Amino acid sequence: MRHAPIPAALFMENRQQLRALLPPGSLVIVNANDIPPTNADGSLAGVPNSDLFYLSGVEQEESILVLFPDAHEEKHREILFLRETSEHIAIWEGHKLTKEEARKVTGIQTIMWLQDFPTLQRILMCQAETVFLNSNEHARAGVQVQTRDARFILETQAAFPLHRYERLARLMHQLRPVKSKIEIDLIQEACHLTRDGFLRVLKLVKPGINECEIEAEFAHEFIRRRGRFSYNPIIASGANSNVLHYLENDKPCRKGDLLLLDVGAAYANYAADMTRTIPVSGKFSKRQKEIYAAVLRVMRGCTAALVPGILPRDWQKHAEALMQEELLSLGLIKPKDIKKQDPERPALKKYFMHGVGHPLGLDVHDVATAGQPIQAGWVMTVEPGIYLPEEGFGIRLENDILVTAEGPIDLMADIPVEAAEIEDLMRR
Repeated sequence: MRHAPIPAALFMENRQQLRALLPPGSLVIVNANDIPPTNADGSLAGVPNSDLFYLSGVEQEESILVLFPDAHEEKHREILFLRETSEHIAIWEGHKLTKEEARKVTGIQTIMWLQDFPTLQRILMCQAETVFLNSNEHARAGVQVQTRDARFILETQAAFPLHRYERLARLMHQLRPVKSKIEIDLIQEACHLTRDGFLRVLKLVKPGINECEIEAEFAHEFIRRRGRFSYNPIIASGANSNVLHYLENDKPCRKGDLLLLDVGAAYANYAADMTRTIPVSGKFSKRQKEIYAAVLRVMRGCTAALVPGILPRDWQKHAEALMQEELLSLGLIKPKDIKKQDPERPALKKYFMHGVGHPLGLDVHDVATAGQPIQAGWVMTVEPGIYLPEEGFGIRLENDILVTAEGPIDLMADIPVEAAEIEDLMRR
């Protein structure tokens, strides 16, 4: 692993919380993700399965975690199955976890090789009442390629058709949104990497620089600090800043343009998610600064509203009410537009058409139970924007906020966001 070791106590506590939600006789099986193929004999770098990592800290391909709190044999109540290494694997792929290393990472004492899984699976299935299997359940996921989880579900249900099967995702969505102290520290480190990448870029942006050069500077900072991009970065200058998921990152930045940077680092698989909009020439125009100030006020108003118990839909309505007032003040919408608007498509949506934020954690759009109130311990992004294609620019700002009973804590408070501060840093 590239990052510093994480205390096994985190994963032991996570497993204990899951056990507390399981009915008697429950067997849980969680698989690693596939290594994604490319073309010819190529493959991409593996992305750890978030649930497997949450419960074990394991990032290695082909791993399987089994939890069976009521197993007859005590040693079968927690088992981690790993791919056994060989001289050939060591030469071609490098080091794989030993059993002792796996015990240290996970806190699991029973470590077995993958070839032993089919025999043990049959033994444990014969004892189990309910089997919890995993899948990637996310409302915004477009799953078109069969996953390792999906294959395993089909194989298991075909071999054991009379068992009762349940969705593990439903339980994981209860557990993962509330972050422990260790998780918050890891997200904070990802925010620090993101901050340093942004400060690096502020020194270099000027007319003529290409969007891809700016992306490269972020990559340099993240990778040298043992991190990576938490998602494909958006480096969008000029009119590109109105494209919400712009990914080309290949256009020159021109004098007078704004540059929207939607970039986050990941550290130890925990994500940061930041957006800043800066002037390519180092100084906002009067109009740009006017729109910028409006977006910043909405971001701060939405941050203040992040209190335990608020429903995400009510928080979104609050954001839209704040944005509507700003758009009225800017003259972008008129009172008559509001009077005649379609309630399903309010006038403000012309300029602010997306959600104000989302949970953040092991995934950039982290999991949570639909309709569940925001709770203390959640980390939420706050990302309002105003998009003006007819004027050739859009402005979005985004920080990552820890929700607490004492009030919201901005994990990006040390990343410059005031227009004057950004101008000052670029001028220097």
